Amino acid sequence: MAFRIALMWSGGREARRNATGGSRLAGMFEAFAALGVHAEPSVYADEMADEVRAQLLGLDGVLVWVDPIVDGRSRRVLDALLRDVASRGIWVSAHPDVILKMGVKEVLYRTKHLGWGTDTHLYHDIASMHEEFPERLRTAGPRVLKRNRGNGGQGVWKVEAMDGTMVRVLHARRGSLPEGQPLRDFLHRCEAYFANDGCVIDQPFQPRLPDGMVRCYMAGDKVAGFGHQLIKALLPPPPEGPDSPQAQPGPRIMHPPGAPQFQTLRAKMEAEWTPQMLRVLELDLRSLPVLWDADFLYGPRTASGEDTHVLCEINVSSVIPFPPQAPAAVACLTLSRLQAHGYAS
Repeated sequence: MAFRIALMWSGGREARRNATGGSRLAGMFEAFAALGVHAEPSVYADEMADEVRAQLLGLDGVLVWVDPIVDGRSRRVLDALLRDVASRGIWVSAHPDVILKMGVKEVLYRTKHLGWGTDTHLYHDIASMHEEFPERLRTAGPRVLKRNRGNGGQGVWKVEAMDGTMVRVLHARRGSLPEGQPLRDFLHRCEAYFANDGCVIDQPFQPRLPDGMVRCYMAGDKVAGFGHQLIKALLPPPPEGPDSPQAQPGPRIMHPPGAPQFQTLRAKMEAEWTPQMLRVLELDLRSLPVLWDADFLYGPRTASGEDTHVLCEINVSSVIPFPPQAPAAVACLTLSRLQAHGYAS
């Protein structure tokens, strides 16, 4: 008997009714079919949670692609659903408990001592942020503040000191413009992040940001490909304005796992950083999502001119798009996880 799984993504009632394997996840459906695994679509919205639960309870597992924040919503209802079906023996990737360890910005602080780390700080409340951040900004130069959960640049800010108590801030959301305002007013603006997300992360701004971002796609603990993109977030908008073509990020250029320019990064991810992260977060290898990614900015070059990399985010909840080589690796890993989960195919 073949394994039966669901591939889940966000959408409304009509999208669920008309869902097919011809979605943005078409490559995943094809990869599972090649292995004899039956994969079916499962479009999710909170108002359809009971319907989705009934579907999942009839399957062996589910791979989830749902953004952590969509139109002001959270994953609270979805996470409860996934914990429920997992407790009934359904295999889930990524499990909500794993997302809370890996897929939040706090991981940047907890793993800052690894080779991918930098001068990272964490504020648990607005009082500690008022106390510590102004001096850090004054002495360490421009900083980047990040809310614990979010996507699309939501709650990510570049902060630069100006004269006196004034700061210049730039939101990472597309179309944002730099703003000058009193530091106290900006900190008050961040207060809601503590109520909603629990903490705020503080990292130094990376001067090599114009060189782009490298996304390292992982299938478990193995690299499944890379993506390089010239990004515009946290950079001053061009003279043409924040909505001009010149202000838009460049295309993400996908590369296979063996791309020569990324082999140093690949070796560190597979042999050093991922195993070290698992130990720090107290996760085992089987709990690693079958698809996740780590976003790196270029750090200072070494004395010999080699690149270094600084982790700026780990994405677990909704990793799309991905390199064309990734679906086969993800499907094979999923099959082995299902087999190890105790099913007989």
